Amino acid sequence: MTLPLGPDELLTTTRAVRKRLDLTRPVPLELVRECLEVALQAPSGSNAQSWHWVVVTDPAQRAAVGEVYRQQVVRYAESATFAGRLFADRPERARVQHRVGDSAVWLGEHMSEVPVLVLPCIATGRALPAGNQAGLWGSLLPAVWSYMLAARARGLGTAWTSLHLAREAEVAEVLGIPDGVHQGALVPTAFYTGETFRPAAREPLDAVLHLDRW
Repeated sequence: MTLPLGPDELLTTTRAVRKRLDLTRPVPLELVRECLEVALQAPSGSNAQSWHWVVVTDPAQRAAVGEVYRQQVVRYAESATFAGRLFADRPERARVQHRVGDSAVWLGEHMSEVPVLVLPCIATGRALPAGNQAGLWGSLLPAVWSYMLAARARGLGTAWTSLHLAREAEVAEVLGIPDGVHQGALVPTAFYTGETFRPAAREPLDAVLHLDRW
């Protein structure tokens, strides 16, 4: 399924889909492969293309990964940085944050039921370097976003999650990911319910724009 979306509409309406993920409808693997073929056209430092993509559809594997994620969401929901607690002094913003927090908790409870889990990884053959890692992750994360855009254009919903990374080694053991291969995200992928998405409310550009100097 391909939606007639222009570039700007695609970029501004590809939202984090949580409660609207259809947990009952199977996702054809070929559709996921199409999205990954698009992702492989993203930039890669030195053209190394060191990315790897673990696509999890087996129910037992999804359950194991989903349980790690669920436990991490419980911890997140109790923390001071939980989305639902931010901007409490700004009522309009607080309402949005409450919805975000509520949907994050929902996804934690249902991650294991999502038909497809995609874990983008990058192979370095060694432990992560100390200091600035932007160059390393810059060779993976643009491809993850490309995957999510391609999924949106094909009628699939996704959400960028990373809470499981605090227990990355456990997930690596579950999925047989070798040492020296580092996970960058966990992207639930499913068809979505409803028909429309719209741009999200954002702070004004001028509040974050700096010309020439900070």
